[in-house]
Amino acid sequence: MTPREVLDFAKKNKVEMVDVKFVDLLGTWQHFSIPTSELSLDLFKDGSGFDGSSIRGWRAIQNSDMLLVPDPSTARMDPFTEIPTLSMIGNVEDPITRQGYERDPRFIAQNAEKYLKGTKIADVSYWGPEAEFFVFDHVSYDQNANSGFYFLDSEEGIWNSGDEGNNLGSRPRHKEGYFPVAPTDSQQDIRSEMVREMEKVGIHVEKHHHEVATGGQAEIDLRFDTLLSMADKMMMYKYIVKNVARRHGKTATFMPKPMFGDNGTGMHTHQSLWKGGKPSFAGNDYAGVSQQCLYYIGGILKHAKALAALTNPSTNSYKRLTPGFEAPTLLAYSSRNRSAGIRIPMYSPSPKAKRIEVRFPDPSCNMYLAFSAMLMAGLDGIQNKLHPGEAMDKNLYDLEPEEANNIPTLPVSFEEALNSLEEDHQFLLKGGVFSEDIIEAWISHKRENEVDKLRVRPHPYEFFMYYDV
Repeated sequence: MTPREVLDFAKKNKVEMVDVKFVDLLGTWQHFSIPTSELSLDLFKDGSGFDGSSIRGWRAIQNSDMLLVPDPSTARMDPFTEIPTLSMIGNVEDPITRQGYERDPRFIAQNAEKYLKGTKIADVSYWGPEAEFFVFDHVSYDQNANSGFYFLDSEEGIWNSGDEGNNLGSRPRHKEGYFPVAPTDSQQDIRSEMVREMEKVGIHVEKHHHEVATGGQAEIDLRFDTLLSMADKMMMYKYIVKNVARRHGKTATFMPKPMFGDNGTGMHTHQSLWKGGKPSFAGNDYAGVSQQCLYYIGGILKHAKALAALTNPSTNSYKRLTPGFEAPTLLAYSSRNRSAGIRIPMYSPSPKAKRIEVRFPDPSCNMYLAFSAMLMAGLDGIQNKLHPGEAMDKNLYDLEPEEANNIPTLPVSFEEALNSLEEDHQFLLKGGVFSEDIIEAWISHKRENEVDKLRVRPHPYEFFMYYDV
């Protein structure tokens, strides 16, 4: 929509409030709302001011004035407000220079798309994330000086099979949730409602299903789209999943490993390049891909340890990245093989379907930063002709130790990933897509507020192991 069309759309839908959203450094949507009396063409030019010093990882208080300028192409009706509310995503600008703010993740994604075109390697990149999540019936947690705990529950959880009372059974056992029909799958209608709300706001959904874990693990897959558009959609995706769950008295989480002893939550990310309306990843090399595609894979594999700080950006992420579960930890590539860090899907022989699937990311990431970083790594591989070596067409989980030791691995901790990003981020700085400032801000914030905070706190399981020493 154009600004004028947004005004007409608001009038047609009897909008009373306009909600303008933006994403903070860590990937959480923030927002403020204005009455429709403030909705004018000038809003799309002049924006609306806010305090940037109150946003995590952003401006210092002495330079805190910022502008949020709505993007009219993102205008949608909010599906959850009682009062008719128009939702738009905004771009953050410096009020003095009127330039995009370098710590605005959406601005970085816009720069990444511009950089791709400027390289002449391709015109567009397409992205298809497969985000998983859990829908629980209850969550409680706390941490203080003399106690720390978490407690999750799900009516669908196999641990409730022994409950007395009106217990009807039919729960998915651990690692057997993929994907029996109802009544074992108890959340069909909830997921369908999530899909319905997504389609209302223009998100093209391909399928939904129960995932592997017990306790309400789910996946909703979207039709591929361009980098910026898909990142925008994934923000709305999370918003819809969480609010539909709340509507049913449940709670949804994209936390990578909320539950011990079963699969964690990942976000396998399909990606491809196109130029002149033709798929650049289709060719005559291994698994029907082009040499350019192999170089792109080479770039992802070379920079994977650094990428992990952005694609798996939490201490909890590395509870999921454990050998033997669904998440791959070995940095290899293959066709069809889900134990490899990068897979080349073989569902369709069509050149248009040729793509790669990076399997290690998880949905706790900031979508704008993660997609942009993977694109920059892949382009670096193409520019430097980084061939990924031979493919691994065997089950990597069953390798003999001597063979496994020859394959690079993802970091085993978030601290290691941050150290890797600190050492290897020049590829992100090309074309001014990322800046040294945002890399430093990201590493500093994550170390001080996550890694260090967890390091100094006792873990409940340590009492099980050590209390009687």
